[in-house]
Amino acid sequence: MAIARGTADDAEYVTRQTGVGSSGGPVDVRRLDRALEDANIPTLISVLAHLTGEERWLRRPFRPTRTKGLSEHADGGLDGGTQATVRRAVRDLLVRTPRPAPAPLSDERLAAIMSNCMGEEVPLQYAGLMREEMGLEPRFDPERLRRCERRDDYSVTIVGAGASGLCMAIQLKLAGIAFTVLEKNPDLGGTWFENRYPDCGVDTPSYWYSYSFNPGNWARYYSKRDDVHAYFRETAERFGILEHIEFDTKVDRAEWNPESATWTIQASRGDGTRSTHRSSFVISAVGQLNMPKTPEIPGAPTFTGRQFHSARWPHDLDLRGKRVAVIGTGASAMQLVPAIRDEVAHLTIFQRSPQWVARNTEYTREVSDSTRYLMEHVPHYAAWYRMRQVWAFGDKIFQSLVVDPAWAGTSDAINSVNEGYRSYFTKYMREQLAGHPDLQHKAIPSYPPFGKRMLLDNGWFDTLKAPHVELVTDRITGIEPGGVVTGETVHEADVIVYATGFEALNLLGSLEVEGRDGATLRDRWGDDDARAFLGMTERGFPNLFFLYGPNTNLGHGGSLLFIAECQARYILDLLAQVIDEGTRAVECRQDLRDQYNRDIDRAHEALIWTHPGMSTWYRNNRGRVVTNSPWRLLDLWEMTRHADLSEYDTDTFGGGPGRESA
Repeated sequence: MAIARGTADDAEYVTRQTGVGSSGGPVDVRRLDRALEDANIPTLISVLAHLTGEERWLRRPFRPTRTKGLSEHADGGLDGGTQATVRRAVRDLLVRTPRPAPAPLSDERLAAIMSNCMGEEVPLQYAGLMREEMGLEPRFDPERLRRCERRDDYSVTIVGAGASGLCMAIQLKLAGIAFTVLEKNPDLGGTWFENRYPDCGVDTPSYWYSYSFNPGNWARYYSKRDDVHAYFRETAERFGILEHIEFDTKVDRAEWNPESATWTIQASRGDGTRSTHRSSFVISAVGQLNMPKTPEIPGAPTFTGRQFHSARWPHDLDLRGKRVAVIGTGASAMQLVPAIRDEVAHLTIFQRSPQWVARNTEYTREVSDSTRYLMEHVPHYAAWYRMRQVWAFGDKIFQSLVVDPAWAGTSDAINSVNEGYRSYFTKYMREQLAGHPDLQHKAIPSYPPFGKRMLLDNGWFDTLKAPHVELVTDRITGIEPGGVVTGETVHEADVIVYATGFEALNLLGSLEVEGRDGATLRDRWGDDDARAFLGMTERGFPNLFFLYGPNTNLGHGGSLLFIAECQARYILDLLAQVIDEGTRAVECRQDLRDQYNRDIDRAHEALIWTHPGMSTWYRNNRGRVVTNSPWRLLDLWEMTRHADLSEYDTDTFGGGPGRESA
C-alpha cells in the first residue's frame, strides 16, 4: 500500500501516553523517543521554531549547514550534543499538557525558518507557495464555486484519469460541478497503471509526489509503481471519484457545437460499442508521456524472439537465462536495467547518448517505522520535511539552467553554477566507474547538466561494471532474426526491450478535436508544435482546457502533482467567473495567446534546453522547445493563482453580446 501508517506493536505500547500528535492521536512517549533518533534534524529545528516562536532556534548553534545537492543532510552538519538538545526540546514540547498553540507565522517568519532549515536563503517571495505545499493554507477554495448560481447549466468532461485528471475531478467534485471522467484503461492512474516494468517508480521524492490536499505517509523515499498506483486509487476512493469514471472508454473525437455552446464527444468502449457524451467544457488530461515511442529499425519484424516497449512489459515474461538487449538509457532503462541484471544470462545496453546521473542515498531506502511515526505524530514535521524537498528538488536548481552570455568556461557548462554541478556529478561518476576508463568515456556526458532529464543512480554504474553486461555506443543499423546489428557486429539476443521514451511532442495522442469554424487542433499544432495560452487553452477551441499541456513540463525539477494543482486551481477559478456571469463560451484572446508563446520562445533562448550540444525529446525537429516550461515553480504558481476573465472572449446565455476583445 502507498500510505504505510505507522502502527505500534501491542507489546511495545506503554501505558503513559500524553500529548496529541499531528494526526490528533495520542503520542507514545517511548515510541517518540525512538523515532526522534531517526529524525531529520533541520526539520525538527523548523518544527521547534514554528511551534514555539522562539528566536533561539534560528541562531547558532541551531543553524544547519547548507544542504548540498539532493542529499538528505539528516544531521544538518551539527554536532551530537546540539542534535541531542533539539531532540529533547521536541520531546518536552510534545509531552507538555496542555501543549501551547503554534505561534503565528508571518511571511517573514516563514521565510526565516525555511532559510534556516536549508542553510541558505529561501527568498521571501516563496512564502505563499510554500504555505500551500506544506498544507498550512489550502490551495483550493471550493466554496467559491458552491456559491455560484446556475451551476446545473454546466458540465465538464475530463479525458483521462491519471494524476492530473484525478486532481481536476476531485476539485470539481468538491465544488459541486457536474463532471464525467472518460478513461481508456480499465483502471485509473494513467502512466502508473500502464507502466509495469521491473523497479518502475518515481524519481521525485515520495513526500512531494503527493497532492497537497492528501499527503501520503509513504513506505519508501522514492516509491515504486504499485505504491504510487495504490495512492491514486485510495485518493479517488476517499474523495468519491470512482463513481464518476467510465473505464475502458477511449475518446476518439470531440467536436464543438456553436449553437448549443457544447462539446460532443465520441468514444469507443473496450467491448466494441460506441458512446456519445455532451458537456459544456472538455478538459484534456491525456498527459505528455502516454504514447510509447518505438523506433523503426530495419529488420525488426524478422526478430525471432520477443520484443516490446518498456511501457508494455509482458506480464508473463521470464528473463531467466535469457540474452536481453535494452535499447535506450533514459529514465525507464535506468530503473529496469539494474533490476534485471542478476536474472539474465547476458545484458546488452544500447546507448545513443549518455545521461547525467546523480548520487542519491535515499533512492533505494525504505522509510522506517520511526520516520512514519514522526510524520504522523509530530505536528508539522511532515510539512517541513516536504518543504525541504520542494526547495531542493525545485527552484533551487533553476539558476543553473540560465545561459550566462559572458560564460568563458568549457562548452559542457553554461554558467558557473552549472559548472559546479558538472564538476560534482563528473567526480561521482568517475568514482563509480574507477578502473573502467572505457566506461567513463562512454557514460560521462559532454553536454551541460540538466540539458536532459537528470537521473538518479539506483545501481546503474554497478550494473555497467558487471562481467555479463555490455554498454554499446555504436549506432544501431538493423535487427536480424538473432539480434541487434551495429555495423558489422550482431549482438545476439533472445529479448529486445525498447526503453525509447514516449511521443511527448504529440500532446493529443489519438484524440481528434474540431473547434470553431471547423478548425482542428491537429491541423493547428501538427504532430510536434503544440502551443497554448498558459499551456492550458488554445484560440479557436472554446471551453477546452489542457492539463499538463504544451510548455508545462518542469525540466529543472519538481512534481507533476504541483503542476496539476496549479492548473486545476486556475481552471476552477475561471469556471467560477463563467458561472457567475452566466457565460456560455469562453475562448482565450488571440493577442494574448500569441504574446504568451512569443514570451515562451524568447525565454527558452536563454535556457539550457536550446543548447546545441545535445538532442532531447523536449524539442521538435525545428529546435523549438515544446514540452518544457521556461518558468520557475514560483512563476507558474503566480500565473495560475487567479484567472482573469478579461483575457478571454466570452458569449453569454440569453443571447447577450458577451465580451470580445477589440
